[in-house]
Amino acid sequence: SCDRRFFLQRFSAGMIGLTILGGRSTSSFAAEADRLLVHSKAPMNAEPLLPDLVKSWVTPIESFFIRSHGNTPEIKANSFRLSVEGLVEKPLMLSLADLGQFEQHTVTATLTCAGNRRTEHSRVKPIKGVQWREGAIGNAKWSGARLSDLLKKAGLQDSAKHVWFEGLDTVEDGGKSFSFGGSIPLEKALLDRDSNPGAILATTMNDKPLTADHGFPVRSLVPGYIGARSVKWLSKIVVSDRPSPNHFVADVYKIVDVGDPLETAENAPIYRMPLNSAICTPTAGAALKSGRVEVVGYALPPGIPGVSIRKVEVSSDGGRSWAEAKLTSPASEFCWQLWSAEISVTSTTKTARWNPKGYLFNAWHHVPLKVS
Repeated sequence: SCDRRFFLQRFSAGMIGLTILGGRSTSSFAAEADRLLVHSKAPMNAEPLLPDLVKSWVTPIESFFIRSHGNTPEIKANSFRLSVEGLVEKPLMLSLADLGQFEQHTVTATLTCAGNRRTEHSRVKPIKGVQWREGAIGNAKWSGARLSDLLKKAGLQDSAKHVWFEGLDTVEDGGKSFSFGGSIPLEKALLDRDSNPGAILATTMNDKPLTADHGFPVRSLVPGYIGARSVKWLSKIVVSDRPSPNHFVADVYKIVDVGDPLETAENAPIYRMPLNSAICTPTAGAALKSGRVEVVGYALPPGIPGVSIRKVEVSSDGGRSWAEAKLTSPASEFCWQLWSAEISVTSTTKTARWNPKGYLFNAWHHVPLKVS
């Protein structure tokens, strides 16, 4: 487990900060009539309203963020096939029934988009990409076969080092069409422990079949890694001696300072999710009276095996003083921790390093309020 302040020093991530700015307000989720804040419909990208997000440790499917780069394919379960190929001794072609013959494993894990909180990067300097607020994150129970079991059945060749994932969606970019893809080191794929498998081929989410928006009929699920490595509508697994050349591994989901082609090519893909936190209630722009107010939010541990959140602290005076929050959900690796705190507000910031792709924003989360 981790102490929030301890990891601030190690990971340069920010504590949760409730900044009170008298007389100022910003737009609020309350203006949205639907259950999700929809950023785009084609492709579908949406996040829940923040108060809904933290109602339960396991996020209901209807409140789970949706991240897509291309179309949502229509897939018939009876004709679906998943191939395992590349540096294997025995290539596999598996139906859903075949996948069901493998031992099934269940893991509770948080998925978060690398671009979660991108709007806060954009306040420093405008950034392209979906302008996620703080809701591109969710915690769910996933079930399916372990990736390692499929790889063992196929037989790994000695030169195997990476595992690629390829989906059935079609992404249109720059006049080209291609599928969304991901890639993880082989060591992660084989890192099965008593607490969590390295990765699974999930067919259910919260004990129900995956919905189309969340990858029906099967998706990769990689606990502790950013959501881009958990590929939806999975159709192909390739074992290789190098990371995938797919656009979303080779060119996207990398931390860069400038973003020129050479820097992008030289930098490694993002894998682990970062230490992060956010305030979900009260929402930005809420009008409050001076006095005590309940603050509720989430804290996410870094994607390091065995690490969970141990303590969360909240400030209402820009970090000059801190109050310890009550942890209201289980502590578990690869899972967020929900928390609440009562603090005093009256009418009387730290930053994250900006990057041109707007990934991994994890500075102190500031929520401006109107206090009378």
